Amino acid sequence: MPTNLHIETKLLEEAQRLGHHRTKRETVNEALREYIQYRKRLKAVEAFGTIDFDPDYDYKKMRKAR
Repeated sequence: MPTNLHIETKLLEEAQRLGHHRTKRETVNEALREYIQYRKRLKAVEAFGTIDFDPDYDYKKMRKAR
């Protein structure tokens, strides 16, 4: 879908150079993919410490139960 965006030229040129992208479109798409991955990782990190650990859980015993 065509979209008009005002993107700082210096930022776009630097990102294109660093990423070795041929086009502005490739650069922006890659930047969006990385942004989404980064945000998903942040959500995963927030989950650390929120899951209760059961010290009596025996994963080897659970494998044999299959």
